[in-house]
Amino acid sequence: MSKRLRSSEVCADCSAQDPCWASINRGILICDECCSVHRSLGRHISQVRHLKHTPWPPTLLQMVETLYNNGANSIWEHSLLDPASVMSGRRKANPQDKVHPNKAEFIRAKYQMLAFVHRLPCREDDSVTAKDLSKQLHSSVRTGNLETCLRLLSLGAQANFFHPEKGNTPLHVAAKAGQTLQAELLAVYGADPGTQDSNGKTPVDYARQGGHHELAERLVEIQYELTDRLAFYLCGRKPDHKNGQHFVIPQMADRRLSLDLSELAKAAKKKLQSLSNHLFEELAMDVYDEVDRRETDAVWLATQNHSTLVTETTVVPFLPVNPEYSSTRNQGRQKLARFNAHEFATLVIDILSDAKRRQQGNPLSGSKENVELTLKSISNQHSSESQDNDQPDYDSVASDEDTDLETNAAKSTRQKSLDSDLSDGPVTAQEYMQVKNALVASEVKIQQLMKVNINLSDELRIMQKKASKLEKQSSVPESDYDNTTASLELEETGSGRKGRQRSVVWQGEGSIPEDTDIAPSSSLPSTEDVIRKTEQITKNIQELLRAAQENKHDSYIPCSERIHVAVTEMAALFPKKPKSELVRTSLRLLTSSAYRLQSECKKTLPVETCPTTDIQLVTQQVIQCAYDIAKAAKQLVTITTKENNN
Repeated sequence: MSKRLRSSEVCADCSAQDPCWASINRGILICDECCSVHRSLGRHISQVRHLKHTPWPPTLLQMVETLYNNGANSIWEHSLLDPASVMSGRRKANPQDKVHPNKAEFIRAKYQMLAFVHRLPCREDDSVTAKDLSKQLHSSVRTGNLETCLRLLSLGAQANFFHPEKGNTPLHVAAKAGQTLQAELLAVYGADPGTQDSNGKTPVDYARQGGHHELAERLVEIQYELTDRLAFYLCGRKPDHKNGQHFVIPQMADRRLSLDLSELAKAAKKKLQSLSNHLFEELAMDVYDEVDRRETDAVWLATQNHSTLVTETTVVPFLPVNPEYSSTRNQGRQKLARFNAHEFATLVIDILSDAKRRQQGNPLSGSKENVELTLKSISNQHSSESQDNDQPDYDSVASDEDTDLETNAAKSTRQKSLDSDLSDGPVTAQEYMQVKNALVASEVKIQQLMKVNINLSDELRIMQKKASKLEKQSSVPESDYDNTTASLELEETGSGRKGRQRSVVWQGEGSIPEDTDIAPSSSLPSTEDVIRKTEQITKNIQELLRAAQENKHDSYIPCSERIHVAVTEMAALFPKKPKSELVRTSLRLLTSSAYRLQSECKKTLPVETCPTTDIQLVTQQVIQCAYDIAKAAKQLVTITTKENNN
C-alpha cells in the first residue's frame, strides 16, 4: 500500500483518521465503526475488505487506491458539496457521532438510498438513458479515468452492455487497451471475462493479442473467482490456471462417519446436480456471499477492541436481505448461516464438485425447482425423531421493517443441515446430520433481534422471551457441533445415529451442571469483571488466530487450553444456576464452544492412523469455534451491562 494511504487518509463517511477497511465497489476507505454499518447492508450495497488482514489481488487494491485518491467519495456525496446543503441542515457524519442511529442513518442514505448522488434529468424512457450511459462507459474504459467510469456505473451504466454497433462489451475495450484497473472496476460491477464479442473472442483473447499478459492472467482469475474463493476458504490453495488447472476440490479429513452412503444422501446429491445452470449459479453465488460473511467475521473478530465495541450493534449473523432477490431466495441465503464449519465445508465441496462437472460439459436433466426448495430438500434429510412440527421449514426474512418476529418465529422448525462428503477423489458421503437445536436456534433469534431493535432494553426483553420459549421446547441441550466426543462415543458403542440425533450433551468440562438443589439466582457479576474476562478471552483468541494466519499449527493446543481456562474463569463469575434463560443460553454456548475448540485443536497432533487430515479444513473449524466463543462472551457483556445499569 502506498505511503499516502498509510499515513493521512480519513474515513469517507465520518472523516475518522486511519481507516482500516475498504469498500471495493464504492472506491472508498472506511473506519471500523462505519464498516460495521456497511457490513449490515450486504455485499450488493458495499463489498468490504480489510486493508491489512485480508489477501488482496494487487491490481484490485490499486484500483481502490486510485479511486479514493481521485475523489470517488464525491460521487456518493455530490449534493452535500453544494453550499445550499449546509443551509438546509444536511451534513455528513463525524467521528464523534454514535454509530446508531447517527452514522447508520447517514450511511444508509448515502449508499442504499443514493440520496446524495447527482441525479440525471427525468426522461420518459429510462432505458434510453441507461443505453446512453452504457455507451459512454463503453467509450470511457479505453482511458485511465476510473472515477468517470465509476460515476457512469453509479448512474446506471451496465458493465456487461453489448454495444450493437461495435459488437463487444466495455471489458473487451478495456482489455484491448490494456486498462487493467478499468477491467478490475468493470469486474467488480459484474462484467464477465468469458463473454464473446461478435467475432467470438473474449476479453482474455484481446488482452493476450495485445501483449497484456498479466492482464490476461488476471482476467482468467476473475473468471474463476467464485470457485477459487470457495476452494481457498477450505484448504488455503488456489488452482494453477496458468497450467490449465481450474479447480481445486478438497477432501474431508474425517472419514470415520462417511462409510454409510445412504439413499437420502444420494438423493440430495442428485437433486443438487439436477438444478438448471441458472439456479445452480444462484446457489453458488449465495454460498460465495456466505463465505465472504464468515471470512469477514473472522477478520472482524481478530481486529476489534471488544471491550469498547462490545455493546454496539455490530453483529452480522446472516446474509442481509437483497431486495432484488425473491423472498424465498433470501430465506435460503439466511439458512446458510446455520451450517456449522464442518457442514458448510461439505456443502462447499459439493458445489465445487458440481461446478467442475458442469464446466466440463456433463449436464444432467434440468429441474424446475428453485434453489430454496433444493436447500429445503438437502437440509431436511434425517429429520430428528424429536422434531417439532408446529413451526415452518423457513424463517421469515428479517429486515429493518419486520418488527413482529414473535409471530413468524412461532411457526418455524429447527433447521437441519447438509453434511455430505463430495470430493474430487473417491466418492464418499457423510450422513446428513441434525445440526440446529434449541440453543443454537435461540442464539440465532437473539442475533436477529439485536439486528432489528436498536433500543437495548427492548432487545433484552424480547430475547429473554424467545430464549424461554425455545428452552421449553428442548429441555435437554444438544450439541452445537456434529463431530463431538459424545457423538463419536454413541456411534462407537453401537447406539447409532438415531441415538445421537435425539440428544447430544456436552459431558464434563464442556457443560453447565444442572443441579436441581440449587435455587435460581438473579444476581449477576459486575460489568467490569465480565469485560476484564472478555478481554482476556479475546487476547487469547487473537493469539490463536495469529497462529492460524502464520500456519503455526503446533500452537493450536496451548492456545485452546488458555482460552478454555479464561472461559472457565468467566463462567465462574456467574451463579451456578442463573435465573435468566438468556444468561444460561449464552453460558452454554460459551463453554461448549470452548470444549469443542479443544477437540478440534487436538486434530492437529500427528496421528499415524489418520494421515489424510486436512489441516486447512481443521483450521477453518478452529476459527469458527473461536468466533462462537467471542459471540457468547459479547452477549454476556451486553446482558450484564444492561442489567447493572437498571
